[in-house]
Amino acid sequence: MGLLILLTSTLLYSYFHPGRVVDAQRLFILKDITLTIEPSKDVKRGTNVSLRCKATVSQSETWELRREYTVYKDNNLIYNKTSISEEILYPLGEARVANSGKYRCEINIDDKPQRPSETQKLTVTGLSKPQLRLNKGVVKEGEEITATCIAPGEMGSFFFYIYEDSNEIKEKQVSSNQAEFKLRFSSVNRRRIHCTYTVLITPYSVKSEESNNVTVSVKELPITIDLDIDPVTRVYEGDQLNILCKVNGLQHSDESVRLLLIQGIQILSSGLTNVSHSMVAQANYAEEFECKFEMGNVVKTATKTISVIELFSAPTLTVSPDEVFQRDDVTLTCKSESYASERLSEDELTYTLDPPQTPQTPSRKGVFSVKSLRIETNYTCVAEAMRIKKRSKTLTVRPKIFVSTPKISVVGRAILGQPVKILCQSDIGSLPINYTLFKDFVEVSTISINRSSQQAHFEVNITSPEDIKQYICEASNNHRHNKQPLSEKLNAIVIVPPSYAELMAVPDESGIYEGDDLYLLCRADGTPPVTFKWYHVGNNLPLYTNTSNDYSSSYQVPSVSKEHNGRYYCEAFNHVNKVVRSEEVTIEVQMVLWKKALIGGFCLLAVSVLVVVCVLCFRSKRVVMDSGAAVSVWTKRPPEEDVAIDEESSMVTKEPDVEYTEVVHPRPVDPARGPADYHDYHGSVEYAELNGEQPEVNHYHPEVNNFQDLPMPVD
Repeated sequence: MGLLILLTSTLLYSYFHPGRVVDAQRLFILKDITLTIEPSKDVKRGTNVSLRCKATVSQSETWELRREYTVYKDNNLIYNKTSISEEILYPLGEARVANSGKYRCEINIDDKPQRPSETQKLTVTGLSKPQLRLNKGVVKEGEEITATCIAPGEMGSFFFYIYEDSNEIKEKQVSSNQAEFKLRFSSVNRRRIHCTYTVLITPYSVKSEESNNVTVSVKELPITIDLDIDPVTRVYEGDQLNILCKVNGLQHSDESVRLLLIQGIQILSSGLTNVSHSMVAQANYAEEFECKFEMGNVVKTATKTISVIELFSAPTLTVSPDEVFQRDDVTLTCKSESYASERLSEDELTYTLDPPQTPQTPSRKGVFSVKSLRIETNYTCVAEAMRIKKRSKTLTVRPKIFVSTPKISVVGRAILGQPVKILCQSDIGSLPINYTLFKDFVEVSTISINRSSQQAHFEVNITSPEDIKQYICEASNNHRHNKQPLSEKLNAIVIVPPSYAELMAVPDESGIYEGDDLYLLCRADGTPPVTFKWYHVGNNLPLYTNTSNDYSSSYQVPSVSKEHNGRYYCEAFNHVNKVVRSEEVTIEVQMVLWKKALIGGFCLLAVSVLVVVCVLCFRSKRVVMDSGAAVSVWTKRPPEEDVAIDEESSMVTKEPDVEYTEVVHPRPVDPARGPADYHDYHGSVEYAELNGEQPEVNHYHPEVNNFQDLPMPVD
């Protein structure tokens, strides 16, 4: 039982899933699919063309595969067939241009889609010659005929065209190979009719040659149109015109009829068979009249042209003078330049002014004297004769405004030695305005201002500050007045750039002591305000900056010290931005007197202490001398030493002379000479300052010591 179920399921699987691996013996694969166009891809019309689709399949064993072939043209299905064959043949038959396109073939094997073939393009050339047929060859005006254009043996989508002579008159799109047209001819003549067609092939179209020519004869209807105008010659403006328009020979017709009387683009009257119209002839009317009859598409016309003689021309209005200012007396003149003297005299013409002015003074016909208004006014005048009125073109009188007294000023800054721009301008005044610049009442130049955006700028050179006051300007916009307004004299400051800078120290450089307040005074010329800057050489940044309306400024350095020693300078500039630099000033801060005295005292004290120390040192040293030696004392200097001392005393400050006294003490007594009383002395050299007195010397007294052998001191 189980074996039967397995066998049954295997058979069902192989039936519903052909081509799949049911067992190792039932396999297939599509090796290739091709589409060929026979006999060629490019053929002429009428060639028998076939499409061959071939599928090459490899399979594991021989069994019949169910193949479904589908052929497409321009992505549209045109043929489908199921077969067990390796190929199919689809005949297109006798090829037509409509068969041109792109073809491809697809195949399903055992209901499994496979890859499609490559696309092949078929091109068919040549169209059949169209044929034109008419149901009538002779017709009356407006009668309808039927024209049929046929494209023999063609198929596809068509456009058909009908031509009268060489002009296309109608077209129609159809899906069959023929088309009918309804034609009517409104004028009498022989017409040649032909047709063509176009086959639409995506994405282009192919046009056929021309068909045969068919001649149509159009006979005139026995209808006439009469147009009568009275009078028709020597028509003057203002004459009465009587116009009659009618149709003759009209027979009964099912077509709608209409009769129109037209002048230019204006329809004067309308009716069926007879119309009339009366009017006054005017020169500005169109000169051509037309009587037009319409029946269906039949149109008949009659025209007449009349020449209307102008009775008088439209007046022209002029103003005098040409240049009008507010409240000026002006003259307005209204006049017709021409008139028909054979019909009209000049006295019959009358003129009026619009709007009427009060007062008006018509000095003669058509001439009006009025006051101009403050604002612009539009005027027209009317000429009238024989109940005909003609109006002039509008004349706009724009009264000009007298220019006001100009103002003169400097644009920017006036800098000595540089070009100065001067502006001359009036607050009110009609353009154009002429501005003239004068220097000391001598004309310099003139500028004409024609637009409100313009300004009168004059450029001059100022050589001294007083020159600026010699300029004035004049404004003029009226050539009829000799006196023109003048401005005031130009009042402006001329900026003089500084030419030098000078730096001074207060107190003077030689008397600056520590703790003093130092003032550095910088002075410069030029137009204030002047900006001053002080610098200490070695420092690029200014010590102080000050802007002054004076020609000088100072910088204070309080309680100066040694650190303020160095070189100083100042710079000055004004609005010209021309920088001038002073010479450098050297500042040397000196020590105050009490410090000098204190230092001198300390120095003297130090010297005195040093001298005392030296004296004490020398006294502490005793000179031991032999006891038998005599003590000699010199109290008188050698002469050569006196001379030297005198010379030194003349160069050195007066100080006490120092004398040197040598004291010689006795040596001890030889014991062989006998006993004697004596004191033990040690010899020494003493130095003393002498102030006119003899130095204190330790002398030996013979009466005490009995030293008779010592020499006596010399005076």
